[in-house]
Formats: sequence, C-alpha cells, structure tokens
Amino acid sequence: MSPTPTISIPVMNMSCGGCVGRAARALEAVEGIKGVTVNLADETAHFSADDDQAKTKAITALDQAGYPAATQTLTLAITGMSCASCVGRLDKALQAVPGVVASQVNLADESAQIRYVTGITSPTELIAASADAGYPGTVLEQGQMPDRAATKAKEAETHKRAMILAMGLALPVFILEMGGHMVPALHHLIGRTIGHQTSWIIQFILTTLVLIGPGRAFFVQGGRALLRRAPNMDSLVALGAGAAWSYSTVALFVPALLPQDSRVVYFEAAAVIVALILLGRWFEARAKGQTGTAIQKLIGLQPRTAMVQSGADWIEISIEDLRPGDIFRTRPGERIAIDASVKSGSGNVDESMITGEPMPVVKSPGDALTGGTINGNGSLTCVVTRTGQDTTLSQIIMMVQQAQNARLPIQALVDRVTLWFVPAVLLIAVLTVVIWLLFGPAPVVSHALVAGVSVLIIACPCAMGLATPTSIMVGTGRAAQLGVLFRQGDALQSLSGVAVVAFDKTGTLTEGRPSLTALQIAPGFDRAEVLSHIAAVEALSEHPVARAVVAAAQAEGVPIPVAEDFTAVSGQGVAAQVGADLIRIGNAAMMADAGIDISELQQDAAKLAEDGKTVFFAARGDHAIALIAVSDPIKAESRDAIAALKSRGIEVAMITGDGQKTGQAVARALRIDKVIAEVLPEGKITALEGLGGPDRRIAFVGDGINDAPVLAHADVGIAIGTGTDVAIETADVVLMSGTLDGVVAAFDISRLTLRNIRQNLVWAFGYNILLIPVATGLLYPAFGMLLSPAMAAGAMAFSSVFVLTNALRLRRAGGTK
Repeated sequence: MSPTPTISIPVMNMSCGGCVGRAARALEAVEGIKGVTVNLADETAHFSADDDQAKTKAITALDQAGYPAATQTLTLAITGMSCASCVGRLDKALQAVPGVVASQVNLADESAQIRYVTGITSPTELIAASADAGYPGTVLEQGQMPDRAATKAKEAETHKRAMILAMGLALPVFILEMGGHMVPALHHLIGRTIGHQTSWIIQFILTTLVLIGPGRAFFVQGGRALLRRAPNMDSLVALGAGAAWSYSTVALFVPALLPQDSRVVYFEAAAVIVALILLGRWFEARAKGQTGTAIQKLIGLQPRTAMVQSGADWIEISIEDLRPGDIFRTRPGERIAIDASVKSGSGNVDESMITGEPMPVVKSPGDALTGGTINGNGSLTCVVTRTGQDTTLSQIIMMVQQAQNARLPIQALVDRVTLWFVPAVLLIAVLTVVIWLLFGPAPVVSHALVAGVSVLIIACPCAMGLATPTSIMVGTGRAAQLGVLFRQGDALQSLSGVAVVAFDKTGTLTEGRPSLTALQIAPGFDRAEVLSHIAAVEALSEHPVARAVVAAAQAEGVPIPVAEDFTAVSGQGVAAQVGADLIRIGNAAMMADAGIDISELQQDAAKLAEDGKTVFFAARGDHAIALIAVSDPIKAESRDAIAALKSRGIEVAMITGDGQKTGQAVARALRIDKVIAEVLPEGKITALEGLGGPDRRIAFVGDGINDAPVLAHADVGIAIGTGTDVAIETADVVLMSGTLDGVVAAFDISRLTLRNIRQNLVWAFGYNILLIPVATGLLYPAFGMLLSPAMAAGAMAFSSVFVLTNALRLRRAGGTK
C-alpha cells in the first residue's frame, strides 16, 4: 500500500514557539491526523490524513485553537447553470471538496467564488469538482472580469436564431392543429384536402425537427442532469416536451395502445413549448447582458497604453509595463492612464465616473490624479504613483465585484427552497398524472398528459434564483456610478434597516479646515491695512487659525508685509512688529494683560462665540483694531443631506470632540436632532452605543483615522472617500465623491434594491405557488378548464424576463447621473 501523502498548509497568527506547540497539539488531537510538524519560520503545518473528513476536522481544529489556516480566493466563470437549483447543487458540490472554507455561486453573473485552504485542495481540483457537478468553470484572475455584455450578446444571438427556426417550424404545426379547433371551416378543409392523418404526419415531422434542432440543447443538458440525479430547468422542459411528443407519436403510429377517446395528438404543445422557452431565453440573455453594464463601464475606463518619457523622447508603452515613478504625458481629452500626481501643467479633470460628481476638478502640480478619469483642456505631465491592483480603479472594480457576489441574509430562505424545487415539481407532476388517471373524466389519458406536462413546464426556478443576485448586481453597479461603493455586500441590506445616522463633525459635516468668517474693523481704521498687518503676524505662526487668516488676505489680494520679533504667548495669542507698529493678536486675556480696551467689540464677540466660532482680537499699539472670528465652515451640501435623511424618517445625530457651544451651533445650523459633544476618540463607541438599542440600527459617517474604530463598530460604517485609508478600509460603505450627497444616495439605493428584491421574490414565489396548482387542473372541477402546455411555456418564459427587467429598473435609481 502506498504511503499517505504529506499535506502542507499555511498557518496564521503564529508568533513564537508556544504558538507552534499549541497548533501542533490541536492537530495531533484530531482523529486520523498523523506525523504532525509545525514550522514557525515559514508558518506552515505538515501532516498526513487518513481521509477527507480528517482534513476538514484539521482545519476546524486550527481555527478553534486560534491559528486558522491561511486561505485563498478563487473565482470561476461557470457555464451550464439554467436555474436556481443549479446554484444550490454547485454550491453543495464545491463545499464538499476538502479544504473549501466557503463558496458562493451567483446565477445572475454565472460565477462561483470559492475560499479554500492551499495544500489541501487546488484550483485544478475545484475546477474538476465543478465540472463533475455538471457546470464547467474557468478561472478568473483577481480583478479580471469577462466581457459579460459581449458574452450575453453572443448568447442572445444564438437563442434568437434557434427561436426563429423553432417559431418557423412550430407555426404550421400550431395552425394545422389549433387552427382547426378555433376555426371549424379550417378543420373541414384539412379533412377534405390532405386529410387529418396526413396533417398529423406533417406535424410529427415538423415537431421532430424542432426537438432535434433548436430544442436539442434542452434534451442534452436536461438529460445529463437527470442522469446525475440533479434535475434542473432543462430537465423539466425536456420531460414536458418529450412527453407531449412521445404521447402524440404513439397516438399517430400505434393508436391501438391508447383508449379510443385518447387518440389525439399534442405535437403543437411540444413545438410551441420549445419555441416560447427559447423566446424567453433570448429576452433573458439580453437582459442579463445589461445587469453588469456599470462594472463593464468601469473596466472600460482603463486606457491600454500611455506616452512615457524615455530620455528626451516620448514612447507609447502598455499600462502593464508602467512602474511607480515613471513620467507620462496626457493630452487634452485623453483619459488619465493610471494613478499619478501632476508634475507640470494644469487643467480640468472629469472624475464623474469615479466619484459620481459631474463638475470637473481643477488639477495643478502636486495634485493627485485617478486613472480612468478624463483630462479636460490642459496638457499634463504626470508621475505614476500606483500600478496594477493598487490603483483606485482596480480597487473600485474589486469592491463592486465583491458586493455583487454578496449573499444577503434574505437569500438563505431562497437557497433552501430552490435546492429541492425541481425534484418537488417532478413529484407533483407524477402525482398529478396519477390522480388524473385514477379520478379524471374521459378522455382520462389526454387530461393526465396535459396536466402533467403543464406542471413540468410552468414551474420556474429560474425566477427564484435570479430574484436576489440580479437586483444586487444592478443596484451595486448603479451605486458605483453615483460614487457609492458597498465594500460589504450585506451592508446593502443592513442600511435599509438603519434608524439613526450619527455623523462625525470635523471633515464630515464641515470642511475640516478653519476659515476667516468674520473680520469686524474698529471705527477709524482701514480694513485692507488692518488685514494686511494681521496676516503679516499670522504668517509666522503654524496654527491652523493663523493659516485661515493668511488665506483670507491672499484671497482678497491684500499685500502681506514681513513681520519681525515674533512672539507666541502660551494660551493667549501672538505678537510681532510690523514696520513701526506692534501688532497683538489673541484672546480677551491677552488684551486685558496689555491694558487694551475691547469693550466696544465685546458684545459682538459674545454673539459670535455663541454661534460656535473661535473669537479673538487684534490690537495695534494700545488700541484694539479688529474683532476676528474663525470657524470650520459647514459643507455646502450638509444641510440638504441632513434634511433629505430626516425626510426619509431617519434620526440624525452628531458626535464631536469640539466644545458644547460649537457642537450646538453646528447642530442648530443643520437642524440635527441630537448632539454629543466633547467626546474623546476613545469615547466615540460608547457615545454611538448610547444612540442605539436592541431594535435601532445605527450608521456612522466619518473620515478621520480616529473614526476607524467607531466605523467598524457601527451596524453600518460609511467612510468619506477623501478621508484616510484606515477609515475607508474599516467601513462598509465608501463615498468616493467625499460629499454627503452620497449618504443619501446610499440609503436610497439600499432601500430601492431591497424593495426590488422583495418584489422579485413575491413574484417568483407567488407565480409558482399560484400557477402550479392551476396547472395540475385544480380549476377543472369548477370551471372545466385545463391550462394548455403552450400557455404554461409562455407564462414560464415571462416569469424570468419579468424578474430581470424589474431589476434593470434600478439602473435609473438615485438620480440622473
């Protein structure tokens, strides 16, 4: 007997010899695991396993010991999935592979995302497992995405050609059979001319051509699924159309096998079933091709080449060959090749596809550029800053893909139902036939056939499988167009249940930088001269308030002279000599210590302080010359965003480290419901918890590095995209535009997507729950009505198309951008 091969797996969290010992003991305690060695240097564990079950237990044991096996993620593009039952079976097959930690199969974009432990399984084994389950897959590299629109356009064209051929063959069959029933004169005409037997033979030939031609795929794929004991939608179609054709063929060629009153044909049912379902597949493929348009647009933003400086020349090279530090040129109207910074030149750059904001942004030397955005009217020389998967566009595409592959909690019920749906339909069809044969009126066999075939055909697991993932794909894609990225897919559902939104103040509701908001000049002094003297002193200070004063002077074009003998008085202010004058700038205490009378300015100063502004005074020599107020201005869109959230029934709060007066002033201006001020960074989580409750989900919106813990702690963390990388990485939702309009857009997309999913699920489940009983003949005793297989086929085809077109309505959600 050959020796059991040794397995090597990467292990995380090991930092010392003690960790090695604990990891080794955890493995040794697993039954069926032998020859355990753990290596700290390369962070691996080596062992042999008696069977697949032992391998799975080994992974679990390491995880429980605190040293989980490192995993990798593989994405497969899957073919052959026709309904929700396929999703469940493939998911089950992949999860049965030893070493697979999690798998996620998506019918909408026909992919499977698998997280697995290297060393226990491999991409080759996972591809083989997928193929063995009946769904061949090919590997998609990270960030890679097939051209879904082109693929689906090709698929739609194939279905269209097959449908046209099927319709052309089925139409004469339908006219010959159903035309005679609807128009008695036509029935008599057929009898007098070619004869009804010849008519049946013509129908047999044409229907057989439909089934072996355009309908062949249903029988091949459906038959294979039946042989694997994993029936799918194609199996139902094959059984339904095949049963109608077989029964009719027997009635035509061997009529003695059937009772006299059951010697009728249903060739038109078999032909029309195939034609109508191909019509539905054509519409479905066209609609599916549109579900991923947002991400395809993002992928299409990336230019293929760049003009790079090489010595004194400029040469065109592939984007893949660019490296950080390379210098490239972008002419007016061209897309920025890759993430970079401006080295020279200036111009307006359209960043709307990345941020959702329509207004171009002025770029000058030192400013950051995002690959894929469009250069406007200037020629820019740029320095590459990030390449490959590190670029902003690549990260956005990756986040959107992850969100689109998310399995929301609402999907769990659907998965459980659809896994057994097709077998249940087969059982219902069999019971329907049996009940009709036992209790049905004459012609018993015909009635039993019509009811059984109708049950097989009208069932639609496709609609149930597409209901959730299609809406997620379109919704998250639309959100990305608006500059809203759902980093965690389940945030799409969580956000719809949020009752309270808490905002950080500085940099989120406000600009995050002080600016001069009031300059009141004492009587008898010139404004330009006073501002010039104040700016001269503040130019020597590094305080943010000082920079605000200097910036105001520069904006007004006031000359700023050189000050001398600069002095900073701790806790009070600053002073310096400007020409022959001593200029003091500081608070009331500084003025009092210098014996300067500020009584004329005190009343206005108190009012400004009450409004949350930082107030100080300026004096020249022994005279007060100005009252100065500086504040962090509220962002222009903050008021509208807060009002929009409140109009949607969401409570708004603000958490800030600023003083109570400043916080209350901002809250009054924005009409915020609740303010928690003077909160230290470590106290923000406690403050957030105070706003919530068992049934009150909270979202937190912030941008700074000190917001990262509270962003992670909130039910939904929303990071301003212009904030720090740490904040963005810990958030569930990222607003690329850096404006609060994105918060409203995120809530709207979440609400509309969840509503769309519920509509799809109600339709998909309601359709099957209501129409399958009708197909069985439930209405026959009361109304003498049986659903024809052709009508069942039309209804089934319409069901999937309805779900897809309903999801596509989300492409217009959240505005017109």
